[in-house]
Amino acid sequence: MKTVTDPVKVDEFLSRAVEVAYPSKDFIRAKMLRGERLSMYLGIDPTGPTLHLGHAIILKKLADFQALGHQAILLIGDFTAMIGDPTDKMALRKKLTKKEVLTNAKFYKKQASTFLKFSGANKAKLVYNSKWLSRMKFAEVLELASKVTVDQMLKRDMFEKRMQESKPLYIHEIMYPLLQGYDSVAMNVDGEIGGNDQTFNMLMGRDLSKTILNKEKFVISTKLLVDPSGKKMGKTEGNMVSLNQSAQEMFGKILSWTDELILPAFELCTNVSIVKIAEMKKMLEAGANPKDLKVRLAKEIVAMYHGASAADEAEQNFTNTFKKGELPEDVKEVVVEKGAALADILLREKIVESKGELRRLIEANAVTEIENNAAIGDFNYKIERAISLRIGKKRFIKITVR
Repeated sequence: MKTVTDPVKVDEFLSRAVEVAYPSKDFIRAKMLRGERLSMYLGIDPTGPTLHLGHAIILKKLADFQALGHQAILLIGDFTAMIGDPTDKMALRKKLTKKEVLTNAKFYKKQASTFLKFSGANKAKLVYNSKWLSRMKFAEVLELASKVTVDQMLKRDMFEKRMQESKPLYIHEIMYPLLQGYDSVAMNVDGEIGGNDQTFNMLMGRDLSKTILNKEKFVISTKLLVDPSGKKMGKTEGNMVSLNQSAQEMFGKILSWTDELILPAFELCTNVSIVKIAEMKKMLEAGANPKDLKVRLAKEIVAMYHGASAADEAEQNFTNTFKKGELPEDVKEVVVEKGAALADILLREKIVESKGELRRLIEANAVTEIENNAAIGDFNYKIERAISLRIGKKRFIKITVR
């Protein structure tokens, strides 16, 4: 299989959505420009029943790598998912059974097929890390553990925080990066790609590849789509766009994002050119309505998963819903500080009688934004921008940020 050595295409691959590369972008660029056919993998632990937009950002990059003629590998961490990745977790993850893990992974290949080609020339590989990790003997695990020091592990930010706060840190959690890192050795790959929250784990694989295989594995760490508070868009934070959502659900969820996410999302989640994204930035700086660009963003993303016609229909539905859901003239209006808790506001203004009532309404998807008909799914939702809400059928409130 001949690889693409066009410097422009290689440079775009190594720049768009990429935060940092190890040992360097120049190291990877040189290999690609020489025409070396490289192998690179993305590992995903099936801890939930669907992939989401955070996964899609990296899958899209892996697909770009495949399109340049290289070997793309999607690794399902069916063994490591049973341990639980402690990344960014200040408490022990719930352990999953083998059955739960395989049930979660059932549709991963189909969803990943939006990006990766699993048939034809240069098809992507799908592998499971239980193939080697479940067969390791205890003596082999001890031998692997001898390659890494306790000091190396405890330098990890999250482990340090747990210890500083006297929170439990379990041995199997410390072992997780070691086992994930061994995936690189078992597959003997040239590189790995993942979100920047996975950098520690990916570099562990780089160290083990060097120690065991004497191989200079490269690592590409991608940018994350984060909300204004710095939290990543994912299932843990409750603000993710799942790849199994309908076109209308996706459209409404994206329209509920803050304006600050517009440009990063165009870069990370769409195929819109960097040149056009730069033009959008100038438009926003010149006073363009962010809502118009957000509608375009929603259409771009929805079209990627459901097709252009479904995206058009979702936009029309949004327009119709907005017109039908206009606020009543006597709507209660309040001005709050940015970051104020929605629950506190609704209680103070006597829109709801108790937090228990609000929780029940949220669980029933009965707290929705008027503008895009998107349900508020987080009881701890914070107000970051002006928003108009329908609570139940007949209660409304318009909230403005001071």
